[in-house]
Amino acid sequence: MEKDTNFWGHGFADEIEQWGWQDTIDQIASMTEADVLRVLAKAQRNAKQLTDTDFMALISPAAVPYLEQMAQLALRFTQERFGRTISMYIPMYVSNRCTNFCVYCGFNHNNPMLRTTLTMDQVEEECKAIKRLGPFENLLIVSGEAPRVCGVEYFEQVLHRCRPYFHNLTIEVQPMKMEEYERLTHAGLNGVVCFQETYNRDRYRCYHPKGMKSFYGWRLNGYDRMGQAGVHKIGMGVLIGLEDWRADVTMMARHLRYLQRHYWRTRYSVNFPRMCPSESGFQPNVVMTDAELAQLTMAFRIFDHDVDISYSTRENPDFRANMMRLGVTSMSAGSQTEPGGYATCPDALEQFHVSDPRSPKMVADSIRAGGYDVVWKDWDQIYD
Repeated sequence: MEKDTNFWGHGFADEIEQWGWQDTIDQIASMTEADVLRVLAKAQRNAKQLTDTDFMALISPAAVPYLEQMAQLALRFTQERFGRTISMYIPMYVSNRCTNFCVYCGFNHNNPMLRTTLTMDQVEEECKAIKRLGPFENLLIVSGEAPRVCGVEYFEQVLHRCRPYFHNLTIEVQPMKMEEYERLTHAGLNGVVCFQETYNRDRYRCYHPKGMKSFYGWRLNGYDRMGQAGVHKIGMGVLIGLEDWRADVTMMARHLRYLQRHYWRTRYSVNFPRMCPSESGFQPNVVMTDAELAQLTMAFRIFDHDVDISYSTRENPDFRANMMRLGVTSMSAGSQTEPGGYATCPDALEQFHVSDPRSPKMVADSIRAGGYDVVWKDWDQIYD
């Protein structure tokens, strides 16, 4: 089935074949000080469309001595495009049922834990509880991947229940058909977040041995289906800790450029969370330091001035406070990563442990103390 393009359709899964994984690693490692200086000079001229080769120079070890110059550019480009603002969002987990066997995830089908799927009344109670935490208008609806229980009909109902409470609704659920995404846009869906996890095709199935998620091409071309359905905002992500992070984020940068060419009316966001402990007990294969995550964040801002860069509560408070000046434009706060965690089922299995347990008010106060404004409501689509 993995070779049957009629199954997953045509899209970036075909285009990515032109770049070899090891070739990408080798090309990044070959970057020199001269390459970094060339890219920094190009960026200083406000060149908005850097190439993937330019991006590789900025995330390479050769760029480490130039982090201060990168920080200055990232600060400049972020404030030119987004001002001194941080957009706030909060996740709401509606189900931890999952048919996948991802070796790193707390929702792994084999984990013998309590499974919960919220009813519509429970969804509404969660909405009310979240609104008591703060004036959130950006809600991220998250679910494990169990289409028979949480399919398009279920999410359509969830969107209808959430719409009276929130202006901006985004889902992070299993990849869907184009027609299903289009159907949900008519139910109030604004955005979709999907983590490819890793772009390493050869290693992908080691982490996703069974379940629908094991089909690399189906997941990767899901972003094309979102664009074809007219989804207003698409969120991309890789999970730092699986494979060589520099190669993974380079593939994501190439993917972003592809999507921007084909679905230019769509807005985009990127996320690169570092792995946290989960119920699976999986230990990361790659450990990214704070300095490396800072370098990556700044490099992505220099690479693309318009993309929204998001940090979740996986990162600790001090690091998030520092990075809001250097590329980050949106943050979550007060996150509960188990279904019903705000009001109805606080003992359900969580997906991962948070590193920033502060209340939304505390996070907002910290952002303001840093000289930035807190934005609870995203721009309306009509003005975009």
